[in-house]
Amino acid sequence: MNRKQLQKLKPILEDEGKLIGVDGYLQAAVLIPLFEKEGELFILFEKRSAGIRQGGEVSFPGGEIEVKDGNPIQTAIRETVEELGFPQEKISVITKLGVLVSPRGLIVHTYIGELEIQSLEELNFSRDEVEKVFSLPVSFFENNTPEEFDLKYEILPYYIDEDGNKIELLPVKELNLPPRYSEPWGGRKHKVLVYKTKETPIWGLTAQIISEFLQRIKS
Repeated sequence: MNRKQLQKLKPILEDEGKLIGVDGYLQAAVLIPLFEKEGELFILFEKRSAGIRQGGEVSFPGGEIEVKDGNPIQTAIRETVEELGFPQEKISVITKLGVLVSPRGLIVHTYIGELEIQSLEELNFSRDEVEKVFSLPVSFFENNTPEEFDLKYEILPYYIDEDGNKIELLPVKELNLPPRYSEPWGGRKHKVLVYKTKETPIWGLTAQIISEFLQRIKS
């Protein structure tokens, strides 16, 4: 390859929004469902059913992006319709809040939407996926800051299996890598937010999305 060929490749190489190194990540999309009640804006939350992944936790409607969706926004709408039992024509997507990249290997495309409802009783949510729904006014989060906890994530070059055998994931010596990588490394802090509410704690990715939403409002 020479410089002339490189210049021809520029349109292909250029992608400022491209996330590198996330090919193995699970990609999902969620909708922050807002609705107005008595002149005040509320956020709708789901508590996930006990029998599904992350059962019992609070989340927004959403799920894994599927090929049939075409794009993340369609995933967010489809999942909202399926989980809340709510007609698509009464869901308005306002804007995309952003893309959250989790250290656990998850990419979440996050959208803000509005539901045309007056009461949660209008929803016919899926009992298979949703234990219950509840709402809190946006003002609750404006007036209550979350608690912050610093967790640590480490990269493990090996693990011990159930029989006590050491399973090497990265053959450091064989690859002639620096010896320090034969032991766990990293240990970087990861901030976890927790909102205490009268219903149930809201934490993790859901709390992080709310925090970002509130920061945008305040700014």
